[in-house]
Amino acid sequence: MIRALSVTEVRAAERAAMAQLPEGELMQRAAEGLAAVATARLAERDGRSVVALVGAGDNGGDTLYAAGLLSDAGFACAVVLLPDSGRARVHPAGLRAAELAGAAVVVAVDDPAGAVQAVAEGDVVLDGIVGIGGRPGLRPRAAELVDAIADDAWVIAVDVVSGLDPDGLDPDGDAVWADETVTFGVPKPAHLLPAGEGATGRLTVVDIGIETDEFPAAVERLTHDDVAELWPVPGPGDDKYSRGVLGVVAGGETYAGAAVLAVTAAVESGVGMVRYVGTPTPVGLVRHAVPEAVVGEGRVQAWLVGPGLDPQATGAEASAQLQVAREALASDLPLVLDAGGLDLLTETREAPTLLTPHAGELARLLSRLGPTVTRADVEREPVRHARRAAEQTGATVLLKGSTTIVVGPDPGGPVRSQTDAPAWLATAGAGDVLAGLAGTLLAAGLDPLDAGSLATLVHGVAADRVSGGGPVRALAVAQALRPTVRDLLRRADA
Repeated sequence: MIRALSVTEVRAAERAAMAQLPEGELMQRAAEGLAAVATARLAERDGRSVVALVGAGDNGGDTLYAAGLLSDAGFACAVVLLPDSGRARVHPAGLRAAELAGAAVVVAVDDPAGAVQAVAEGDVVLDGIVGIGGRPGLRPRAAELVDAIADDAWVIAVDVVSGLDPDGLDPDGDAVWADETVTFGVPKPAHLLPAGEGATGRLTVVDIGIETDEFPAAVERLTHDDVAELWPVPGPGDDKYSRGVLGVVAGGETYAGAAVLAVTAAVESGVGMVRYVGTPTPVGLVRHAVPEAVVGEGRVQAWLVGPGLDPQATGAEASAQLQVAREALASDLPLVLDAGGLDLLTETREAPTLLTPHAGELARLLSRLGPTVTRADVEREPVRHARRAAEQTGATVLLKGSTTIVVGPDPGGPVRSQTDAPAWLATAGAGDVLAGLAGTLLAAGLDPLDAGSLATLVHGVAADRVSGGGPVRALAVAQALRPTVRDLLRRADA
């Protein structure tokens, strides 16, 4: 699992490490790691010149020491001191080391044209303007220098991209867009959350010897290696009932295919049994596509309610299906609530509950529970709105997107963040497949946070597997779940 620590926890971890090390040791380790990455990127690009954009503080110190190491290694290295810093505010020992190594120093406030020219000539540009103490946005004169970076330069952000909110929550303000971020010790929330992940680029973590396991994570991300530990693998004594029976209330006469996709995903991902409740058209489709599914009510361990469900549907069959859906919400069983089922939620549930909205559905849910929220509001601040929904409903919220986030009702708990799927997965029916997969995991006994984040990971890996860089259909993703789970479990054996 990848763990990102908040700025407060990072500083505490660094203080603990510095208390055990000689003065300046952590900075030297960071500079050496940064210089090593920059050297590798210069070699890959057949580059010779490095430009370091340097601001005040320890982030600038890391960058200055790295510039000195790169200059010692024979690269043409220029250090551009930001207008708001100058010589007086940058790390003095780092600046001295860079100058002694032969790096050319340009003070932007004294020579603005020379600073712009130096930046434009860099094959690799080190963004050391601000670090984890920074606030969202770039000051105008810093932005002018960033704009001068050549289109074909490789931009490496030092620790965190300048202009981002280090905690990854505030999307306001211009920021550097890095090709790569070299961070020290542990990722920061901005690296893994929607507000900062795009600008972060490739994330490279340099071990500088700080211990972080004792500190709580602000953001977590499951990796392929976590699947074997979390996945409910049956033992010799298990049967279909002990493995989990999932009740599925999905589809209708308008969106009949959603039922097939959700039920297919559940059986392909290893559910013990599915009991499906629907109207005549999806019942017929499910019987044909998934003959092992049992049609009709009965005892279940968890419910999936909502894919393709129309809460406004009329007629005897639709009314009977909606009645089962409402009974599932009123029960004390674990529940995945998706799509149309979200419109049935009117109060807090005590039982384990996982909501799986996209931005528009979450906006509609929040507007029903309180002040009006638009889809654009949710897309702009996804973590804040997902947390609000979790607190108001008592549920875990899985907010789907290019970066999917999963948050529980505890406001102090970590955010789970997953980016495993190809962009091709933005297609009709993909959410129905994810819901069926999450239902399997909830029925097997996983808590909603693990069920939601693990389902998102496996769903994305399966989609990437069948896409191969091209279009993908939802049914193909559902059918790929079985071999995807098998191969992810085999990683542990390997």
